[in-house]
Amino acid sequence: MAEKTAKTSRLLMTYEEFGKPSDPAMVLIMGLGMQMHAWPDEFCSALAEKGFRVIRLDNRDAGLSQKFADSQAPHPVKLMLRSRLGLKMKVPYLLQDMAEDTVSLLDYLQIESAHIVGASMGGMIAQLVAASYPERSMSLTSIMSSSGAPSLPQASIKVLKQLTRKPGVGEEAYLANAKRTWRMISSPAYTLDDAALSERLLSAYRRSHYPQGLSRQMAAIIASGDRSAKLRTVRVPTLVIHGQDDVLVPVQAGIDTAKKIPNARLELIPGMGHDLPRDLFPHFVNKIAALASAATTSATSQAAH
Repeated sequence: MAEKTAKTSRLLMTYEEFGKPSDPAMVLIMGLGMQMHAWPDEFCSALAEKGFRVIRLDNRDAGLSQKFADSQAPHPVKLMLRSRLGLKMKVPYLLQDMAEDTVSLLDYLQIESAHIVGASMGGMIAQLVAASYPERSMSLTSIMSSSGAPSLPQASIKVLKQLTRKPGVGEEAYLANAKRTWRMISSPAYTLDDAALSERLLSAYRRSHYPQGLSRQMAAIIASGDRSAKLRTVRVPTLVIHGQDDVLVPVQAGIDTAKKIPNARLELIPGMGHDLPRDLFPHFVNKIAALASAATTSATSQAAH
């Protein structure tokens, strides 16, 4: 698949498509600091084979999409403290802006509505697309994500320190730090061998290494706060997938998300952490495709009447 650049009404976005343009659209939104290739080709192709026009994208400040280098984000610890005290926070942008970016890409591609799938921070963005733009959303799949409710369990200090650690300069320092992070948060029941992990991480680094963007995205998550009220307004068919062994976004967050979205289906997976294990691709694809196919059929039927 060839990467393309869209000059939307909001920003420049890099994206890629799989499947037939005539099939129902499905947008894949990735998480904090992650690039669109974190949705692997194999995963995207499998969804396309199920009958979907699959679109994966680089969020703002990640990959090859537009960077917001003129804006500095406050330190995450400072933001967390202000958040807990209920104080106002000045940040470059919010998750709602990133949701609007996604809709602007649909506009650019002249797509009326799409199935919205998001992982981690991408799940938060997907939730906001479904809540704020119901007419543009046919279904929602929220993977290893959260409502942002302040009462939910958080990652341990050890995990948060590792996530915000400065890796040092150069490819080798980056790789060593990224591998530590990955080993800490990934699925204990589905390990990736060292060579494959190194290849994946270095490929992302060589395509676009941009830690400044990660800090602005993290600020957006913290400052955006609790989405619980918005989630209660979601009316599209929804699937919530969460690993029972997620140490970054604990499983209670997935349970809470599913409870707050009317009629959401909850899929809890033993041995899954905060990643998308290759061995689970068939399971993910089948679940997402089943939800989306049923939603497409329902929407088509309603339009006919």
